[in-house]
Amino acid sequence: MKKFFTSESVCSGHPDKVCDRISDAILDEYLKQDPASRVACECAATSNFLLIMGEITSRAKVDAAEVARRVIKETGYDYFGSAFSSDNVEIVVKMNKQSPDIALGVDNSLEAKENGNDRFDKTGAGDQGLMFGYAVRETAELMPLPVILAHKMCKKLEDVRKAGELKYLKPDGKGQITVEYDNSIPKRIDTVVLSAQHDDKVSTEKLREDLKSRVIDVVLPKEYVDDNTKFYINPTGRFEVGGPEGDSGLTGRKIIVDTYGGKAPHGGGSFSGKDPTKVDRSATYMARYVAKNIVAAHLADECLIQVAYAIGVARPVSVMVNTFGTGKLSDEKLAEIVLKEFDLRPAAIIDKFNLTAPTYYNTAAYGHFGREEFAWEKTDKAKDLKKYL
Repeated sequence: MKKFFTSESVCSGHPDKVCDRISDAILDEYLKQDPASRVACECAATSNFLLIMGEITSRAKVDAAEVARRVIKETGYDYFGSAFSSDNVEIVVKMNKQSPDIALGVDNSLEAKENGNDRFDKTGAGDQGLMFGYAVRETAELMPLPVILAHKMCKKLEDVRKAGELKYLKPDGKGQITVEYDNSIPKRIDTVVLSAQHDDKVSTEKLREDLKSRVIDVVLPKEYVDDNTKFYINPTGRFEVGGPEGDSGLTGRKIIVDTYGGKAPHGGGSFSGKDPTKVDRSATYMARYVAKNIVAAHLADECLIQVAYAIGVARPVSVMVNTFGTGKLSDEKLAEIVLKEFDLRPAAIIDKFNLTAPTYYNTAAYGHFGREEFAWEKTDKAKDLKKYL
């Protein structure tokens, strides 16, 4: 049965991603000085204004505004005429301490109060919530093809800009890939959309020609492109005003771009700017790790994991596995295996992936999954899981 599925990605200069990057850069600065920092940092940007807000409890001393200016410059908003530049953006910082009620549950979980013997029982979940992880035998990364290709295309657009190959390019940009499936197998790319911010000197025709040859043709696998593939490159014609100057930005608004491109559900919690006691982030990383290792172990060809938590409780309140009929064992049995083989308590997750290390800035653009540089992308548990086959 023929179906079409579309996923999008955005460049690091997209207004929402600028905010994500600033939030994660601030988080990293706190963790560098104090690995026990509790950080929930969000940003809102528009025109020449940036608001940095949130709740932070830490021994560290961080100049959040200075970090933001550095990120804005690194992202590329330092060109002449940019209203949102590191030099002239107005920045307001409104930070409070983490609620003592939240801290009570994080610092001393329900399990720790009841027995207190296990170090991983001490830390409770920072909030209630449901988190999803997903993997599918569709690409080498065990990710959905549309979102992987969208990320690679937008990353290539940024690389071309930073390398100076197309000097008229500016930081903002976004892309979209539609893949045609036949019985859940990707067969071809049906539609490609790519929009890139540019200066006023380049013609639309020249820009379209360059982006097709230097970005799209370089990234997209030729076996998926045919004579019927449609290309929409800067379909409005002009894209001169971009970034927060052209559209407001907000931390956490690109959660589908950050995860699986819409191929899997999302619990609603965003990632950027949150320290790992927030299970919105850490447990979603673990859920991806679990799902990927199940697929890598050939226990299933497709796997969705849901994990849910209660605030102040270390152990999840529920674990669900759905293999969409591809599992070698029943979903119920796989859920039992997950609980036996994977420690889903927040402190155990933090320990396993070394999540107090200041490495979050690298996650803030082009997806949190499908990139081998991240610890939760390892398939080191697959060998142990194969014993259940």
